[in-house]
Amino acid sequence: MGEASSAAAVGIARKFLVVGLGNPGRRYELSPHNMGFMVVDRLAAGYGIPVNRALARSLVGEGLVAGVPVVLAKPMTYMNLSGEAVQALMQRKGFTPAELLVVYDDHDLPWGALRIRRRGSAGGHHGMESIIEALETEDFIRVRLGIDPGGGERADPEFLLSPMGPRLRADLPGFLDYAAQAVVAIISEGVEKAMTRFNRRALGQTEEGE
Repeated sequence: MGEASSAAAVGIARKFLVVGLGNPGRRYELSPHNMGFMVVDRLAAGYGIPVNRALARSLVGEGLVAGVPVVLAKPMTYMNLSGEAVQALMQRKGFTPAELLVVYDDHDLPWGALRIRRRGSAGGHHGMESIIEALETEDFIRVRLGIDPGGGERADPEFLLSPMGPRLRADLPGFLDYAAQAVVAIISEGVEKAMTRFNRRALGQTEEGE
């Protein structure tokens, strides 16, 4: 059985559109709401895929991740209209929902938590609401990154759109590396194996506990 056939047999797509959600502009670069952008940038740097070509209201880059063809994308529509960019990209590049992987922040999860899911609701995230509405399906892979800071801080709009403080920024490189590795695992090993390896409740904790 060839490599492509083996991948299909275990539910691994032969190509992926990896979309990181965020807001364009320097003022948002280090805000918690831009975690999706940051993970795409991590992947781009790690695999030598510049994400700098304008296409379908996004910045995109194309290359190989773990030997699999991917398009890395950062919608430039602002968060609430992310679905317009994702839908246009999928149409332009010939992707199906089964080949879509969306990375985004989740204020319902504690800082450092990571959850991989095959499908699900938007959970109040406006970017995901826009994508689900545009695609008319919830059936696509997502990687949710916990950003609730705890410690008396609140994941309110001001927090979401402001630069991270020193406490979160100190953890950020390791969190982004972990998230990027989770995306690579989904691409190379499939969702189920990646969930087992990478889903965690918070920094240093697995899904099952400490």
